[in-house]
Amino acid sequence: MSAPTPRAATPTPVLSPEVADALAAGRPVVALESTLLAHGLPRPDNRAAADQVEDAVRAGGAVPATIAVLDGVPHVGLTAAEVDRVCADTELAKLGVRDLPIAAALGVSGATTVSSTALLAAAAGIGVFATGGLGGVHRQSQDTFDESADLVALARTSIVVVCAGVKSILDVPATLERMETLSVTVVGYRTLRFPGFYVADSGHALDWQVEDPAAAARVFAARRALAPGAVVVANPLPESEQLDRDLHDRVIAGALAAADAAGARGKDVTPFVLGHLHDASEGATLAVNVQLVLRNAELAGRIAAELAQLS
Repeated sequence: MSAPTPRAATPTPVLSPEVADALAAGRPVVALESTLLAHGLPRPDNRAAADQVEDAVRAGGAVPATIAVLDGVPHVGLTAAEVDRVCADTELAKLGVRDLPIAAALGVSGATTVSSTALLAAAAGIGVFATGGLGGVHRQSQDTFDESADLVALARTSIVVVCAGVKSILDVPATLERMETLSVTVVGYRTLRFPGFYVADSGHALDWQVEDPAAAARVFAARRALAPGAVVVANPLPESEQLDRDLHDRVIAGALAAADAAGARGKDVTPFVLGHLHDASEGATLAVNVQLVLRNAELAGRIAAELAQLS
């Protein structure tokens, strides 16, 4: 890959025509991250999943806006050719909020994480974002201080994030405590149990739940009126669709041990572990991962539609 070209920083996102038209008309739009496509799913499955996720948003009644940085420019809404590029480029950078100014100044291309997707979506005027699982506090964080930038970003960014909890490799109770400390609003979707990503129940309780997309939209409207910050809508998989519990516990333990043995650290841990999980489970975790993202995307579309009515 050729060296990136330095350029004048362009912090303002470029909107695709479809997204620009929808926002101008007040129609619902849902942001989608690109790290899932570039680093979270294996090739070539990632390209098919990209279309499926956008279709799920449309089924929920909203316009999808997949976000990425291309040659230093943030793009909110991608063409088919741009999605092809994100899914095929093995050297695409992984860009959190801290990396966005570097990418802009140096003309770097990269996929956006939860933190940077939320920031760019909010800057474009999008109020709802669908993802798989949030980042959070890593295990042994008392020694490593390893905590995802997602949490602080959500504390500062006004957006609804529909997710299936946090990734199973994380310290779930510590992550919930951090979200409480950071005043991130968390509600379960038709549940008072925090979902465990691949499984319906992480084993941890929630204080609040909403029963329908309209209630989730009202919660966000109230939050936005009070103070900046995200509303996390935790949407569990039905038990009939979750990963087998015994398989889940076994492959997670094996993946964490493999990451430790390989010396994976920081932002390298999650893609390493996800890749190990897909191999060790013979593709079962991949199938569940795609399914939960599709469910979250469809629900996010419905919440965005209700939010557009409120606005």
